[in-house]
Amino acid sequence: MAEKNDGILETIKTIFWALLIAGVFRSLFFQPFFIPTGSMKDTLLIGDFVFVNKMAYGYSKWSCPFGMCPIPGRILDRAPERGDIIVFKHPVTKTDYVKRLIGLPGDKIQVQNGVLSINGEVAQQVPAGVFEEVFERQGSFGTVPKCANGAVGEGAICVKDRATETLPGGVSHDVLNVEDYPGMPDNTGVFTVPEGNYFFMGDNRDNSTDSRFPQSAGGVGFVPEELLLGRVDRVMFSAAGKRLVYFWTWRADRFFKKVE
Repeated sequence: MAEKNDGILETIKTIFWALLIAGVFRSLFFQPFFIPTGSMKDTLLIGDFVFVNKMAYGYSKWSCPFGMCPIPGRILDRAPERGDIIVFKHPVTKTDYVKRLIGLPGDKIQVQNGVLSINGEVAQQVPAGVFEEVFERQGSFGTVPKCANGAVGEGAICVKDRATETLPGGVSHDVLNVEDYPGMPDNTGVFTVPEGNYFFMGDNRDNSTDSRFPQSAGGVGFVPEELLLGRVDRVMFSAAGKRLVYFWTWRADRFFKKVE
């Protein structure tokens, strides 16, 4: 019993120090961010707590310390790479979003039958089993997941098909599929990414309002480089409950988990 209490105490200490670091360095190099939605499953889960590396690409007006930038409003030094997981400001609402970078300036992006192609090169998908989760309300928003196995009841297992996708350049990651849609979001026209902009998609492809959807319809559209906050590299800790203080919902296997 003592060992169990010691384990809980050590976990609480870990959370405390993580929050302390977040408070000290938020305005300097890292910004804490809770994952609020399921658009990046199964790479990022609702309730994951991550640090956004604000210096990953150099300074911008959104990421520089204390708002003091050498050249305000412009990303400097290092270009984002295809496959990076990035937190950015929505071009219209300025709400923080987290998605995977798919299209670089000048790229031509299209999705056909749920399969992504970049500049005419298909991003190959290899079946990787299924992703399972309990059908229940998740996170502070109380959203429920979409399931490939139909309408399931509260507490039942919700299943999505999973595949490993490899982007041009070699970055591999999992993507989820709920249903094969004849139109959006599984079939799109060709998007040509403008200079100075980027194209983002969620890994949970059928449950992500991303660059496939125009801003006029509530989507993300193209994202200007000055709206990029930084890169997500690791999950610091994770909680499946509605509140962080519900320690019995913490996902210990996700603490300090590297994301790819």
